[in-house]
Amino acid sequence: MSNAATPTAMVSCRAGVFQMGTPSRRLEQIQQAYRISYRDLFTPETPQHEVQLDAFAIDVHPVTNAQFLAFLLAQPEWQPDRIAPELHNGDYLKHWDGMRYPAPIASHPVVYICWHAAVAYAQWANKRLPTEAEWEYAARAGQAEAEFPWGATPADPSRANYAASGVHTTTPVGSYPPNPYGLFDLAGNVWEYCLDEWQAEYYASSPRANPIAGGGLSHGNAARVTTRRVIRGGSWGGDPINLRVTYRDSHPPTGAGPHVGFRCARSL
Repeated sequence: MSNAATPTAMVSCRAGVFQMGTPSRRLEQIQQAYRISYRDLFTPETPQHEVQLDAFAIDVHPVTNAQFLAFLLAQPEWQPDRIAPELHNGDYLKHWDGMRYPAPIASHPVVYICWHAAVAYAQWANKRLPTEAEWEYAARAGQAEAEFPWGATPADPSRANYAASGVHTTTPVGSYPPNPYGLFDLAGNVWEYCLDEWQAEYYASSPRANPIAGGGLSHGNAARVTTRRVIRGGSWGGDPINLRVTYRDSHPPTGAGPHVGFRCARSL
C-alpha cells in the first residue's frame, strides 16, 4: 500500500498559446464520424478560440485510492462517517468498508468522491484542480490537430479503458501508454473533475488569458459551490467520442459516482 500512496509525480507545462475547442465547421464531420445525430452534444466545444496559459504542472495520473486514504488520515473531517452530508449525494466512498478500500484497487483511481472532496485533497497536497483549459492543453501535448491524447489514431482497447475495452470498471493508473507529455489516463478510466463551473456556451465569451469559468476559488469557499462542474476525459463506461481532447461534460459537485475521479495541478 505504501508505494501506491506515494505522492504523484507531476509534469511541468511551460506557458503557451493554443487553439482550444473545435471549429464549428467540423461539427457535421464529427457527427458523421461518430454516428451521432444530436449535434448539441458537440456544440459546447465551439467556437474554437485562442487561449494563453501561464506555466503550470499537472499530475501524471489520477489520484489513487491509496493516496486518498493518506488524505483522509490527515484530514479526518473528510472521512466517510464525518463528511458534511450536504457535500455529497449519499454515495461517498460507498465501495470502501469505512476507512478500508478493497486491497486490489489500491492503485486504481479513487471514485465515488464529490468535487468538494477533490478540491480539499488538492489543497491538502498544496495543489489545486486543473482548469479546463489547462486540462485540454496538457491532453493535447502540443499536438494542434490531436483528436485524442495520443494523436489522431482512432480509439481502440490497447490505448484506453473505455466501454469497448470490456473491463467495466477502473484499471490501475498507468496501465495504458502515456501521451507525448508523459501523462497517463487522460482518455478513459475515469472522468476528471476540473476547477471550472460548467457553462455550455462559455467558449463564446471566454477570456483569452488563463480562463476559469465561474472564476477562481479562494481558500475555504469551495463548500459553498452548488453549480455543476466541468469533467473531462471520458471513463471506463464511455464511448470514443468522450475520449476526445475537446469533449466537454459536466457533473454536480455533490455527485459521488463510480466513473468520476480527479488529478491535481499547480501553478508555476
